[in-house]
Amino acid sequence: MTVYASKRERLRLRPTLRLRLTLLNGILLVGAGAILVLLAWLLVGDALRPGDELAPGTQVVLSDGTRLDALTWQQNLVGSASQELLVKGLIALVAIGIIGIAGAYAVAGRALRPLHNVTATARRLGEETLDERIRYSGADDEVAELARTFDAMLDRLAGAFESQKRFVANASHELRTPLAVMRTEIDVTLSDDEADVAEYRRMAKVVRNASERANGLVDALLVLARSEAQSGRRLVRKMPADLATSVYNALSAVKAEAERMKLDVTTDLEAANVVGDPSLLDRLAGNLIENAIRYNHLMGKLWLRTSSVNGRAMLVVGNTGFEVDQVDVPGLFEPFRRGGWERTGSRGSGLGLSIVRAVCDAHGGTVSAVAQPGGGLEVTVSLPAADTTPVVAATATVPRAKGLGVAPS
Repeated sequence: MTVYASKRERLRLRPTLRLRLTLLNGILLVGAGAILVLLAWLLVGDALRPGDELAPGTQVVLSDGTRLDALTWQQNLVGSASQELLVKGLIALVAIGIIGIAGAYAVAGRALRPLHNVTATARRLGEETLDERIRYSGADDEVAELARTFDAMLDRLAGAFESQKRFVANASHELRTPLAVMRTEIDVTLSDDEADVAEYRRMAKVVRNASERANGLVDALLVLARSEAQSGRRLVRKMPADLATSVYNALSAVKAEAERMKLDVTTDLEAANVVGDPSLLDRLAGNLIENAIRYNHLMGKLWLRTSSVNGRAMLVVGNTGFEVDQVDVPGLFEPFRRGGWERTGSRGSGLGLSIVRAVCDAHGGTVSAVAQPGGGLEVTVSLPAADTTPVVAATATVPRAKGLGVAPS
């Protein structure tokens, strides 16, 4: 039934581009021929008037000896010539029109063949056949440009699908790990008939830690999805914000962890006013600072700077820590990358810098990172500065954090 419907659809006459081009060419060709025939008919009618130059009453003798008045002979001559011209001209016009329309149909079909290839390829495309391409090799014309554009679009789609597959696989792996830990702990504890309250408390702590990790991963995925959904589009929320305030709030939230690692924290926070989503900007600063602490070493250094330069709000977060090759730095902004390790270790979800990049894209900004000699990373965020009256710099209210070595300017 489907095959029959498909054949009937193909047989049905549709106003296709090929048919429209053929009809247009035929109309132009027949119209031009009709004008030429009409012009020839008029010219012949005007040219065949030799009797006008003869004296009135002049007669002409035909080859059969018949005598006719010159004007009568002229009228007969013009009438027969015009009739013959019209008949033969119309026959020629019909023949030329048929040949021209057939030729135009063939030429249009050949010219539009790449478009049919595009259509056929698009119909065959699926998640498993994204490697197919048009690969047009004809003249460098509009059709070739369309084919190249279509191939480029397929390249982007294939990359997006592959990235999505990796993302889903990584997310599934990350979520499966804490769930497996919880299930194992529960099964082992329940199978132990001699388990006491202390054992159940230990199991409860392990399950709680695993659930917190899973919950943190889900929250990070939601923030990443929200940020990427607003990338290149208007933000849902647009409010005045100061990156210096976001840095100070984020630094206050990780104060205990920084103290535990005995980090030397240095701040230089000037007003960096932007317009955007305050919650996303807070997450941006928080992720950068949390990463700078998480991947630091004991008694390491952490420096934070905010400023406004040439219409851009700048945020710089640097730290000492693990040595990172500059070649590997761009990969750190991919999901589930942890300081050069992919889906390994237990610290963080590996989405921190991915969220930072997505938030920057959503706000029309950029983010870059430079590996530090001896280990560590310095990340620079650049966002469009707000065109408003500067507010009081956050550094004026940033207190010296006890035990952190914070030195606000």
